[in-house]
Amino acid sequence: MQITRQADYALRAMLYLAKLDSDVRAATSQIADVQQIPPSFLAKIISQLSIAGLINTSRGARGGVSLARDAGEITLLDVVEAIDGPISLNVCSHSSGACPFGDDCPIQPIWSDAQIELVNKLKSTNFAQLVKNSRN
Repeated sequence: MQITRQADYALRAMLYLAKLDSDVRAATSQIADVQQIPPSFLAKIISQLSIAGLINTSRGARGGVSLARDAGEITLLDVVEAIDGPISLNVCSHSSGACPFGDDCPIQPIWSDAQIELVNKLKSTNFAQLVKNSRN
């Protein structure tokens, strides 16, 4: 399993916004430039994050993008799922009935445990923590 490039870009854009003061809006062109995200790709990401309620967008001369909530209330899981949908390491990790071996499969519990650990790690990490641990 690999997090998509789109989710990676979304995480980088959200971290950039989390580092700003809460009353500051960033231009998408600025985010794209600093985070090295193709502007057309970022536009789609911004739209998805806005629909998910993670960011606020406003147009015009004083427009821009800002976090919709405090950075401590937005987790990595929120962002990844807003872009990629629910995390699923393997089809059997959430439905043992999807495996032709059913309950007799010794690998299915490993997939399920790994998925639970990944989801819990992403859910327990918020952007305020990342800003605090950031070097710049």
